[in-house]
Amino acid sequence: MRHYKVLMSGLLLAASIPALAQDDYSVVEERIRTLAPNASSIAISESPIEGILMVQIGGDIYYATSDGQFLIQGRVMNMETREDLTETAKSKVRRELLAGMDTSQQITFSPENPDYELTVFTDIDCGYCRKLHAQVDEYNESGIAIHYMAFPRAGIGSHSYEKAVSVWCAADQQAALTQAKLGAEPDPEQCENPIAEQYELGKALGVTGTPALLTPDGTLIPGFVPPEKLRARLDEMAGVSAASE
Repeated sequence: MRHYKVLMSGLLLAASIPALAQDDYSVVEERIRTLAPNASSIAISESPIEGILMVQIGGDIYYATSDGQFLIQGRVMNMETREDLTETAKSKVRRELLAGMDTSQQITFSPENPDYELTVFTDIDCGYCRKLHAQVDEYNESGIAIHYMAFPRAGIGSHSYEKAVSVWCAADQQAALTQAKLGAEPDPEQCENPIAEQYELGKALGVTGTPALLTPDGTLIPGFVPPEKLRARLDEMAGVSAASE
């Protein structure tokens, strides 16, 4: 018998509602939509816990009782394997979103033959983003490719957003980004650009701060991680031992 632990941060819905048919997900979805009327998508599926459904609202994962009475916000852990089932589900969502991403619209700093590829959501004015970029050569020397996408934390239309647009529209994007990360004001430029689209993608992926690093399998690594420690972390995630390097 498997044991699961549910870490609940709140109950979003609780009411005296007649029990639903066990497989009547459409009614459950209808009730969830009353709480999230602007949700772009809602997907409901079975969870490993009897009587509990997994609910995907956009890029977020929630749980609901199969009778439609309770919507639960929190994490589900398998106490035998210590797997965070909620994070596993979120990684799958991120992986699907990343699969549809236009990689030609990234600003890339990469060694010739990288061992690891990371998508990094960045804000030009973020201190730790600047710290990461100051060491971009060290990441590359560690075999890590950095593929930048814009995530101006102040939002679309902010000064940080306009800086990201100017960098994207520059003749030399890498040089313009590097100068902007050093604190220089980019020359104002306007052109067709993906900055707003990348910002919205970041939100859909669950990015709330920068830098935010994503692996191709959808794992989110939040915050700044020094090159040597990041390489070690990626090796651990890939199951690479120090002896095999």
